[in-house]
Amino acid sequence: MSTLVIALVLGSALLHASWNALLRSDADRLKFIAVMSSLCALIALPVALLAPRPSPESWPYVAASGAVQIAYCLLLVRSYRDGHLAQVYPIARGTAPLLVTLGAALFAGERLTPLGLAGVGLVSTGITTLTFGKGRPDLRTAASAVATGAAIASYMVIDGLGVRLSGSPIGYAAWQAVAQGAPMPFVYLLLRRRWPTLALDVNLLRVAVGAAISVLAYGVVLWAMSLSPMGQVSALRETSILFAAVIGAIFLREPFTPRGLLGAGMIAAGAVALGFC
Repeated sequence: MSTLVIALVLGSALLHASWNALLRSDADRLKFIAVMSSLCALIALPVALLAPRPSPESWPYVAASGAVQIAYCLLLVRSYRDGHLAQVYPIARGTAPLLVTLGAALFAGERLTPLGLAGVGLVSTGITTLTFGKGRPDLRTAASAVATGAAIASYMVIDGLGVRLSGSPIGYAAWQAVAQGAPMPFVYLLLRRRWPTLALDVNLLRVAVGAAISVLAYGVVLWAMSLSPMGQVSALRETSILFAAVIGAIFLREPFTPRGLLGAGMIAAGAVALGFC
């Protein structure tokens, strides 16, 4: 994995942790993610129309990814209903790298070196270390977070395969954002029996910032997966837990303990191992 890819994926991790913090701090998280996803689709649509069109073979992957990411959004909202950012985020992000690596091995024929496998193990173990112990989430919240992680792994593998078939990573990323974001207002209508609306105020600005961050962050990840093994990209992206811990401690006033420092160190070591494998 090149230095440029590592740097951009780490930047994507920071952006991802940031929009999750915005979501967790909002009073109506379902409305936030529905409006944010819709804005993501609006931002991505001009890019989708102007970028080279993805190959026909990749369109089923675009559709499947959109559907899985809608499920991911709903699971994430459920997880944050009772769980803190520092509780939910590690579980959800921690289950993904190993599942992505397994999926990539089964469906894409990828094999990591021993150092790469050690990196995946360190990242996942470090995130798990951050999760359990004092202050752990309740069983239902933890189960929702694990299901969220499974959804993350699923769409990462789907998109990792699809973007490689597309011949146009930018076009694929843009249409994927449209496929996920455009149906979200209808999902909200189905669940709440009304359309999601926001006044022209600071809340709309927060959602718009979250949308821009989300589109950019995942676009970088898709581009990286077109060049590098899925498992490495996924595990490196999960270093976002470090950023989430800092953001949670500073802005959401969540505790960051010595156990958390240990987990963070394991994640950093794993990221280094992945970068040099």
